Amino acid sequence: MSETAADRAGGGSGRATRIEVAIDRGVFMISVAAELAEMHPQTLRMYEARGLIEPSRSPKGTRLYSQADVERLRRIQRMTVELGLNLAGVERVIALEEQLDELHSRLRATEDAAAAARVELEAELDRVRRSMSADIVRYSGATTAIVLAADARSPFRSARRRKPA
Repeated sequence: MSETAADRAGGGSGRATRIEVAIDRGVFMISVAAELAEMHPQTLRMYEARGLIEPSRSPKGTRLYSQADVERLRRIQRMTVELGLNLAGVERVIALEEQLDELHSRLRATEDAAAAARVELEAELDRVRRSMSADIVRYSGATTAIVLAADARSPFRSARRRKPA
């Protein structure tokens, strides 16, 4: 019975090991990325020259494409083949999408800031209401008007107790 590479590596079960890699980490060389995107490697070089794709580079300068890069290549291909856009149109669509993403991000930040300001203002309003309720008392003299506590005269004090001038 022959031994497989998995058996020699200690796997024993014959199953392949699955490694999780970040979607934006460059792991595919140009030939593999081109095959995954179903296009010629020269097309990838042209897209890079036009700024449609920016693969990372290895320490020796080899282009390394990520899964996100491959998905973007497939998307570019759909726009050119299925929608009939030329590369200038693709560039414009991508630029507008990036601008839209930036605007959505700014909108979320503004909404978060507005929510925080609302909470702060509501807290301040509650604080002011509590402080005002302590300063306002009902005066039951000749009139039932509401006056500040500092201006109110006690109904228990007689007007005759004032000091002579």
